[in-house]
Amino acid sequence: MGRWRPPAPKSSPYITPAGFAALQTELKGIWLRRRDVVRALAEAAAEGDRSENAEYIYRKKELGGLDWRIRYLQKRLPALNVVRESPNGNAIYFGATIVLSGKAGSTHTYRIVGPDETDAKTAAISIDSPFARALLGKRVDDEVTVTTGDKTATMSVVSIQYEQT
Repeated sequence: MGRWRPPAPKSSPYITPAGFAALQTELKGIWLRRRDVVRALAEAAAEGDRSENAEYIYRKKELGGLDWRIRYLQKRLPALNVVRESPNGNAIYFGATIVLSGKAGSTHTYRIVGPDETDAKTAAISIDSPFARALLGKRVDDEVTVTTGDKTATMSVVSIQYEQT
């Protein structure tokens, strides 16, 4: 059995201005880090036998990872659409910060962002996720039913806010 897997579906090209700036900053930082890694790789290569040189092997792998991320960002950044405008109305769309209330009275806050800026720590969820897709178009006091795996959760939309740019 081979290792072939079908390609992942293309992700949405949408991103917030803050997310776009963060990716640009990351790309600049990677170029600076790459310069240091190349210098360390040259020093490790000068030590002699490369087949048993752990520093050389480590730096080659690190350089490969940095080059992969640089290629990805150089292709991805021009393809992104920066969403600068908040939609008019009171429905859930891209960039919304939503407060949901569960049956037990617990509240959860989520923000719908592009796939390149998702973060579990800040509850930023991708617009491509099933959860975000279930929320799109809903308004305050609407019920949302989301099925994840074998669990089904029903929540109510408490509030919707958009950041002002």
